[in-house]
Amino acid sequence: MEFKISKDLISRFEQLIETRQDSELESILNELHHADIAEILDELDFEQATYIFRVLDSEKTAEILLELEDDLRENILNRLSPKEIAEELDELETNDAADIIAELSQSKKEEVISELQDVEHAKDIVELLRYDENTAGGIMHKELVKVNENWNVLTCVKQMRIQAENISRVHSIYVVDDEDRLKGRLSLKDLLTTSTKTPISDVYISKLNFVKVDTPDVEVARIMQKYDLEAIPVIDELGRLVGRITIDDIVDVIKDEADKDYQLAAGISQDVEADDSVWELTKARLPWLVLALLGGFITVHVLKLFEAAMADHGTLFFFIPLIAAMAGNVGVQSSAIIVQGLANDTLSGSLFNRLLKEISLSLLNGLILAGVLLLGTHFLLGVDSVIGMIVTIALVSVIVIASLIGTFVPLLLNKAGIDPALATGPFITTSNDICGIMIYFTIAKLILGF
Repeated sequence: MEFKISKDLISRFEQLIETRQDSELESILNELHHADIAEILDELDFEQATYIFRVLDSEKTAEILLELEDDLRENILNRLSPKEIAEELDELETNDAADIIAELSQSKKEEVISELQDVEHAKDIVELLRYDENTAGGIMHKELVKVNENWNVLTCVKQMRIQAENISRVHSIYVVDDEDRLKGRLSLKDLLTTSTKTPISDVYISKLNFVKVDTPDVEVARIMQKYDLEAIPVIDELGRLVGRITIDDIVDVIKDEADKDYQLAAGISQDVEADDSVWELTKARLPWLVLALLGGFITVHVLKLFEAAMADHGTLFFFIPLIAAMAGNVGVQSSAIIVQGLANDTLSGSLFNRLLKEISLSLLNGLILAGVLLLGTHFLLGVDSVIGMIVTIALVSVIVIASLIGTFVPLLLNKAGIDPALATGPFITTSNDICGIMIYFTIAKLILGF
């Protein structure tokens, strides 16, 4: 059953904190999952959250740290001494510990590393810190199980038992040579059904997927999704096994990428949260709003060019929102499909075939919508048949053009090395609004002759 936070629950925790009933607090919290405790702390004020954090042991609070909102985690880390932070990190896997250390100031970072009790753990964390956070090296774990190709099955099992003590989950058993170069993986079934004297080199599987330390995290996510992997090994420039990436790390990558693309599509140019400062939110939104404003000025200028036509044929004015809205909607739909295909690496075929398909689709949609519009303008609005014909022709034309713009722009941005998710925001909507109105009045001018 999913844990739910209620006002009564928060009130109870506030009362226990106020009366300093530490033993009862600890008893209740130890029954909860660390993610649920993090939700509770996010609902309390900072002083109360810090108090609860100090009541629990470091094994519990280490996991809670990872689940907290960024601002609360930063505040709590600022309250803890380097030694206290080091105690938390000693309980975490290397990549999680490295993520937390990366959030600290340079001076505090060095103090915390010097306080780590496990020297090997500290070395692994320092190694991870040198990788870009958006690469395979930046999200990998150092904890893994590996065996030498020259061992026999009995030696392999003994070593696996030793290594597995410090690992929460064993997804795969990797095989390396004397230089630690990745050679393959070992099937647990083969290990259990093979003689203990059999060399590992006779039973390991040489074919396996892997990534390099500098592989972008989104590419790692694509590979793991494509081949349905729970974990994937990471190698360095020399082919040596240096870590592994597990599915829970990739879920975070996919979520972060989806959040970023959604924000870009909505016209937010920075990674922001709802509780960020007004200034941070303004900086993230303002660039695209300025673009939309400039597009609006251009639209107004286009309309002024046809001011006389609207004076003589006022009915044309009432269909401007319809044409502009359809242009924007169709463009966003087309670009969203292309962006999704680029992100998932599922776009196939030539550019010509892609455009031909998009034209066919938009033409079919346009004709169906034009038919509905023609009937609506005649029977519901009583619009002159000539005006109705202008609007329907313009609608079909606008849908086709908007669809092509929505297809071309993300492809061109991607080719230029720019995130194509930018194309699904105000850029597409604004450009299609302008093009739609231009097409609408150009067709009206050709038919009405003004």
